[in-house]
Amino acid sequence: MQKSKTFSMLAIGATAALVLAGCAAAETETETETTAGTEAATSIIGAYDLSGIEIAVGSKDFDEQLILGEMLVAAFEEAGATVDDKVNLGGTSVARAALESGDIDIYMEYNGTGWAVHLGQDDPSFDPEVLTPGVAALDLAENGIVWIGRSPFNNTYGFASSPAATEANGGAFTLTTMMEYTQANPDAIVCMESEFPSRPDGLILTENHSGITLPDSQQLILDTGIIYTETQANNCDFGEVYTTDGRIPALGLTLVEDPGVNILYNVSGTMGQDKYNEAPDAFDAIIKAILAPLTNVRMAELNGYVSAEGQDAGVVAREYLVSEGLID
Repeated sequence: MQKSKTFSMLAIGATAALVLAGCAAAETETETETTAGTEAATSIIGAYDLSGIEIAVGSKDFDEQLILGEMLVAAFEEAGATVDDKVNLGGTSVARAALESGDIDIYMEYNGTGWAVHLGQDDPSFDPEVLTPGVAALDLAENGIVWIGRSPFNNTYGFASSPAATEANGGAFTLTTMMEYTQANPDAIVCMESEFPSRPDGLILTENHSGITLPDSQQLILDTGIIYTETQANNCDFGEVYTTDGRIPALGLTLVEDPGVNILYNVSGTMGQDKYNEAPDAFDAIIKAILAPLTNVRMAELNGYVSAEGQDAGVVAREYLVSEGLID
């Protein structure tokens, strides 16, 4: 009887030892899995899984858009998506048409452009927390387009005055004094990109604000990039610019003061609803992470690397994402 009891105690002890050994092995295995998982996702965006998803990324054709488009390309690749890089499509109408037709799945768009151009609305809000949700709700309802995130930076339209015009005026212009200057000086030239004079959120806002119409004879249409250098060279008295463009400080141009005439241009990802529904949480998180650090100062800095220093937009985009810990 004593022997049987002793055997039973030994058996229990052996079983307990086996259980403890199994627990230790399981703990070791769990630790290994956790460590491996951590190693597999050392970047913020790498923690999201877009494997098996194909996505075509587009953009408009100016430097800021090239940088933003390449950010999306690098970020989606980091998350495991198969990416078709269609960055640098053309102007606003080209990029939007590509999104609506399904030729691309996503590009970065501006809330003011969405409201005035794509949706044909008047009287936009000057509060980004009102304007972007308003655009998003209407575009989703009417066109099945989802707006994702919102940048802190506001790259609104503006004008820069040439060194000669600035000196002649004794300093910076306002939009009204700029238009008065063109009216008083019939040989003064305002350089603009091709779509600006006809956009509902373009030249007409300044004309309505000042009560002065700019004659065709004083309008010169140039490619976006050339406007900056031609204004700096005094060949344009005023040039239409994007207010976060790095060439403004690099070339010593002076921004025309805007009391709030030109509408907001915070950027968001715009994506077809069907593609968005393939991984909504991941798309939300990735795009919001990309946009969150992009203040006016930071975006102008990145733009300057491309427009003023001649760096490649893809390289600038990737270095930004790495510096923020978003990709490896």
